[in-house]
Formats: sequence, C-alpha cells, structure tokens
Amino acid sequence: MMSYPNSAQRGVSVLISHSVRPDSIAIYERWLADIINVAARFSGHQGVNILKPSHGHHQYEIALRFSSQQDAERWLSSAERRQLITQVETHLVLPESVDITTGIDNWFQPLNKQPVRWKQWLLTTCVIWVLTLLVPPLLAYLFDLLPLLGVWGIRHGITAAVIVGLVIYVVMPRLARYLARWLFAKSNRL
Repeated sequence: MMSYPNSAQRGVSVLISHSVRPDSIAIYERWLADIINVAARFSGHQGVNILKPSHGHHQYEIALRFSSQQDAERWLSSAERRQLITQVETHLVLPESVDITTGIDNWFQPLNKQPVRWKQWLLTTCVIWVLTLLVPPLLAYLFDLLPLLGVWGIRHGITAAVIVGLVIYVVMPRLARYLARWLFAKSNRL
C-alpha cells in the first residue's frame, strides 16, 4: 500500500458499522436521517453512502466522506454526534465500529468489504479501456500545439498521467459508489 506524507490534505472516509436490534429498525432509520443531516452541516463534509442490510439482517454500513482527516475527526468528536449516538445506543446490539481510511484504497472497500477480484478487474478494465480511447485523441491537440510534449516517451508519460489521474480522482470513486450494489452483492454472478 502506498503511504502519503500529508494525509491532512487528502479526503478521508469515515466507515461506520451499526448492528441494529431487529425491533428498532424504524427508529434507527429515522435517527440515521437525522444524523446524516447534522453531519452534512460540518466543515469538509463531502457526502455519505449507506448500505442497508438485506432482508433478515440488521447490519448498516455507513461511509461519510470528508475533505481532510481534521474535518473527519472534528465530526467524530463533536458534541452533536456524541448526543446523537447516545440517543441510538439502546437500539444497537453492539457498540458502533468506526474506522477512518484515506486514499485510493477506498475504491473497492468503501465499507470495509472486498468485492470478488473479477468484478474489480472488469470495472477497472472497462474504465481504462474507455479512457485510452478518449484521452489520446484529445491530447493530440496539445501535442500539436507544443511539439516538444509530443516526443515519443514524453507523450506516453503525459497520456498515462492524465488517464491515471482521471481513474483515481474522477471516474473510479464515482463509479464504484454508483455500482456498489453490484460490486458488493453476495452473488458472484453477473
């Protein structure tokens, strides 16, 4: 795994698991809507994803995204959050599990779950395939304007850097969230 010297400048995900008492699901879901609204008002909040349990299960997985480690920690230690957690504790089977993750390791593990490898391979291949079709022709205009950048080797390095940047920062985080239901489905079938 890569390590980054200054994680304070990168986004982080707060991964929370709640095991809810079966008779408290409706109460918990109302509480969940409330705490999501409160979290959204905190500095650096960038969104939330929730995976609700399948029928007969009671484990909720919540991923809150913050722009920095400090913003995430500010939310986690806030009086507002402590008060809301106190309200829901009696409806949980176990104390909540909280983890903070950073970097690209969240693409396929936004909720501490690992999809099967073939799904990761298929999704990543599709993304890179499309980008390798689109990016080089678009960069051709830049290489025509600045011939030094179009020299063999340099052109490839720039193209690779643009594609990898798009994969890491633009496409995969959104696509993995959008396809989370398929990625994390218990069945390995397409």
